[in-house]
Formats: sequence, structure tokens, C-alpha cells
Amino acid sequence: MLLILAGVLAWRARLRRDSGLTAPLGVPEHAEVRQRYETLYVATTKHDQSLERLAIRPLVYRARGELTITDRGAALSLDGAPTVFLASERLIGADRATVTIDRVVEPGGLIRVVWRTVDGTVVDSYLRITGDLGNTDAAGAALTDLQRLCAASETGEPA
Repeated sequence: MLLILAGVLAWRARLRRDSGLTAPLGVPEHAEVRQRYETLYVATTKHDQSLERLAIRPLVYRARGELTITDRGAALSLDGAPTVFLASERLIGADRATVTIDRVVEPGGLIRVVWRTVDGTVVDSYLRITGDLGNTDAAGAALTDLQRLCAASETGEPA
């Protein structure tokens, strides 16, 4: 019982600590959808510190949802939460990962998305693509799409 209480108190302290960090919400009105991927949102952590979870609202808890790639950025629609929209200019990078807080998978089984919060803090969010694209590697396609968005933000060209 004491361990459960300690865990609850520690989580509440983390929520208070991270209350100033927010994710951008809402998809731009005229964003053109390029691709959709079923995904499991795993966690958001401090940049390059995959075991230091952040409680950025609404990305506080693990959830199933959909990653939508548009011409303007990536939308993350999680069950029971408002849609987070990472505009191309917020995206810094995307690559493969194997481990993050609470999750270890096969080599390269996670996608790490590096992005800036509303206040400019650099963070890493981890996704596991769960959907199927037939004969295409869905996780590889999602990673390529995210990397294309990151490259577009660097060059200023449309994705």
C-alpha cells in the first residue's frame, strides 16, 4: 500500500513539474492528408533521455490512435484526447528506436519523433506503428514521411 501511495504522489509531482509544457493542438484547416497510420503512442521524454518521461498534455498516457501525415505536418489523434499537430517547423528529426520508458521492443520497433513544444523545449515522442499497408513496411513508410516533413522544415519547401 505504501508503494502505491508513493507512486501516486510521484506521478502527481511529475504532472505539476511538467504543467508548463504543452503540445500544439488542432490541425490547420486546409491541410492536405497524405497518409494515415494506426499507431500506439508510447511516451514523450526529455530529448536524448529516453528514460526521463515528461507529462505533456495531452500526451500524458500511452494510447492507441492515428498518425496522420499532411502537407503541413503530422497530426497525432489519440483515443480520448485532442489532436496534437506538429507543424513541419516544429519537427527536428525522426529515427528508429528500441527502448523508451516502460517499453522495450525489437531493434528499430519504435519511431522517435524529435520536436519543439509550444514554449520551444525540445522533446522526443515515441510511436509504434501497428497498422498494415499490405506489402509495404508501414513503420518504414511512416518514418520516411516524418523525415520528409523534417527536411521540408529545414529547406522551407512544402512537404
